[in-house]
Amino acid sequence: MKRLICALLLLAMLFSLSVPAFAADPNIDGGGGGMNQGTSQNSWTPGRDGVRITIVRDSDNTPVSVPIDLSNGTNGDMAVHFGKVSKISYRSGIGLTPHTSSYVCYKPSQSMPRIISSNGSSNIAAIRSYFCREGTIRDIANATGFDYDTLIGGKYKILLEPIAYFKYNGVMFAMTATEAALYNKQVGNGLRSKMVSLSHKNLPLSMFLETPDLGFPAWGGSTTQAQNDETIIANLGLGIIRFSEPDPEPPKESNVIYRCDTEVVTAVTLSTGSQKTPDNPAYARFTINGRTYSHNSIYIPEGGSQLAWVKWRTPKEPGYITISVSSNCSVSSSEIVAQIVDLDKNPPPDPQANDRNDGFSIPSKPNKPNVTSLTWGEWDCWWHEYWVWHSGGEDEDGWWEDEGWWEYAWLSYSASLTAEMQTKPDAKSPTASGKTMKSGYGLNANVSAQVRSSAPSSHITGAQNVVAYFPEFNYTTYWRLLKRLNTGYSSTFEFQKNKYSTYGRPCHFSPVWFPDGRYTTYAECIDAWTPAGMLQINLTDDLTIRDSLFSDWHIRPIK
Repeated sequence: MKRLICALLLLAMLFSLSVPAFAADPNIDGGGGGMNQGTSQNSWTPGRDGVRITIVRDSDNTPVSVPIDLSNGTNGDMAVHFGKVSKISYRSGIGLTPHTSSYVCYKPSQSMPRIISSNGSSNIAAIRSYFCREGTIRDIANATGFDYDTLIGGKYKILLEPIAYFKYNGVMFAMTATEAALYNKQVGNGLRSKMVSLSHKNLPLSMFLETPDLGFPAWGGSTTQAQNDETIIANLGLGIIRFSEPDPEPPKESNVIYRCDTEVVTAVTLSTGSQKTPDNPAYARFTINGRTYSHNSIYIPEGGSQLAWVKWRTPKEPGYITISVSSNCSVSSSEIVAQIVDLDKNPPPDPQANDRNDGFSIPSKPNKPNVTSLTWGEWDCWWHEYWVWHSGGEDEDGWWEDEGWWEYAWLSYSASLTAEMQTKPDAKSPTASGKTMKSGYGLNANVSAQVRSSAPSSHITGAQNVVAYFPEFNYTTYWRLLKRLNTGYSSTFEFQKNKYSTYGRPCHFSPVWFPDGRYTTYAECIDAWTPAGMLQINLTDDLTIRDSLFSDWHIRPIK
């Protein structure tokens, strides 16, 4: 008998299914809040919803089916949709592309329960039960052209994403929660300003994970407040059906990695359902290594969110630190486990004249992504005076009363990182010429980095570390942490003194066996921190190896 574990949260659901051949374990939870249905140009009718279905291979989290949409209605009035793209594909970098062709969805043989709440009451129990029944799984297998027995065999999962069908600016749209967040970014927050209760609250909060899966985290934030675009894209609007045991939770130490003795910025997202003003500001307190750091006087409009952060210096010794976060708002993470690593513990070994590597071929240069610019912001808030005259009665004078309100403005900041690296033969390489040298001799590296930002200094750091990797080690195995020569937003770095250098030179020795050709040093310039994350730029520079140092030696008889 095949065992079907349907990952849609709440183990109690295991006992509520009526099909004996199934044991359903659904990884889905949901929330939402009350909402009205808008205006004639911007509206949503409760019940006009659906679910996008994608079959995913468990071993590598890769979609193996073209997504399909299930809905109780035909939804033939959709004027704009974004094709059939899964949350995994958007995460992988596929862009949002509008389509005006006919929208196609499948009507299941048994009607789905309502997916999106309109009054704040969750329908998650019915959703779990529906998507864990054998008939629904067979409908999904038939619609996707996937063999049913193969689907439930334990090697595949089903990704669910809620869909809303609604009118925005007089045009009918079909969107998943992820597409709504991506589209809102394209239209400059226009969708959120008109349809926030649907697009940024009830739609994304109709499904989220209780345990991490498919590389997406569990959601531990508010289930009743509107969320921002980035939170929705990263965390919300998905459920997972699995047909095997749940994936083990990733270790806590994978939350974030910092380097020893480095200034970093640790941030969380605050969300609130009520105004935070100068009279009642938000705050966040970070307890780190026995010390409390605070970010105070944070202003957030009703239903809004903002990053809160602190800048601090990591310990000089490696280890693990648990960072506790408290606030008078909802916090994206109340606990962060940081791993502190020492990059100066794995330099290359002492090269020898008789070293050999006969099967070596020059590897390709690494091609890792850069993060050279980041943006973030904070809310400003002030009182807008609005004086109203109130006439007194027969026995009292009239009076003026300020019936004003709090105004908010978003202050946007950005930071960018530029850097360059130059390598050259060491001065003790007697036969080097320009950027050409013989194998076995040393080379030097110099890196200059510049951080530019519109933000106050409390938001950012300069680039603080550079790590160099070398082709003879296939850009893995061993590396060199460069020495930082100056601090600030303009930083320069060079190799540390090599303990194997007779002259104490700041150099790296190329192996004597390295073949003629390109010798590329690869370096990662890191630890330029902002509230939005770390800036990083990856650098390469080439030298040319021609001949070896043995050709500089000769033997002659003693006279």
